[in-house]
Amino acid sequence: MALCCMPKTARVNSRKRASGESLMPQMEIEPSFIQDVRQLLRQARQQAYSAINSAMVEAYWQIGRRIVEEEQKGQERAGYGEGLIKELSKQLTAEFGKGFSLANLKNFRQFYLTFPEAEKGYAVRSQLTWTHLRLVMRVENPRARAYYLQETVAEKWSTRQLERNINTFYYERLLTSADKHAALVQQGEMEKETPRDFLKDPYVFEFLDIPEPYQASEKEIEAALIENLQAFLLELGKGFSFVGRQFRLSTETAHYYTDLVFYNYLLKCFVLFDLKTGALTPQDVGQMDMYVRMFDDLKRGTDDNPTIGVILCTEKSQTVVKYSVLSGSEQLFATKYRLYLPTEEELVAEIEREKQLIREQLRLQGEQAQ
Repeated sequence: MALCCMPKTARVNSRKRASGESLMPQMEIEPSFIQDVRQLLRQARQQAYSAINSAMVEAYWQIGRRIVEEEQKGQERAGYGEGLIKELSKQLTAEFGKGFSLANLKNFRQFYLTFPEAEKGYAVRSQLTWTHLRLVMRVENPRARAYYLQETVAEKWSTRQLERNINTFYYERLLTSADKHAALVQQGEMEKETPRDFLKDPYVFEFLDIPEPYQASEKEIEAALIENLQAFLLELGKGFSFVGRQFRLSTETAHYYTDLVFYNYLLKCFVLFDLKTGALTPQDVGQMDMYVRMFDDLKRGTDDNPTIGVILCTEKSQTVVKYSVLSGSEQLFATKYRLYLPTEEELVAEIEREKQLIREQLRLQGEQAQ
């Protein structure tokens, strides 16, 4: 029979035979079944990757230990350590290929020296990649190193996020008061957290790419922060989720708008941010105080803690801080922000000034209590 005279079904089957396609009808498979199989494969691959990563990190630490031990044997010979690592790099590269350069072997050595036997276990078992660990090794302060290790695991920071946090002194900016040192560095023994523990001074918004000197208005900076919300949330820290921008608070006679509203699920409260492009003024403090009181009255849930208000300003008047409701308040705060990445010296100076201010506030509070 000519193909054109065949029934339609016969013609389709004939074409399938010619192309090698199966004549079996296509089976309908539940999407959930496919998803389950995919998830099993992803989990298996992740477990395999984690096992390989842990094994390699363990090997790097052991190599670093052997390098140090060998160097100590020949320590009376000048330049012995440098020559030892160069020769080791040459032989390992010839046998195992890339990954054993002079710089990498020096990193292995530093890995062992940074994390001695007592600390090595956590660094290896924490599922951090070698790139994470190389970044943490650059941090000289042991307490800061422990903090970055703990937070990277808990918050699942990428290597890019970790590097940014180290470069912007994330840990030091959290330590704006001397009385919370212990709460931040005692792993697994954290004291009850207060709102101050979640705020930095200064905040750094270099990810907005606004050139210096900047001409942007408050509205433009606010819009840029929302456009870069993921980076903004990372800079804010733990527990923040975005609620709204230009959030309206209405009374019988007027409407008021707070710039940015977040909810912190760790503090269990709303956090209001008001953005100012100039120095802190008494009017700014009064306005935020009103917003916080209104939010508590109109929006706060029965299970929520008191609302927190944060004024973000480019300069913070110590006189306004000292003689306003900001002094000693656990609900109102003023912090600086920078639109570009300061130098290390500038950040350290900023942090020291803030610590000195906090110490002075604590001293005055102590005198008033006596």
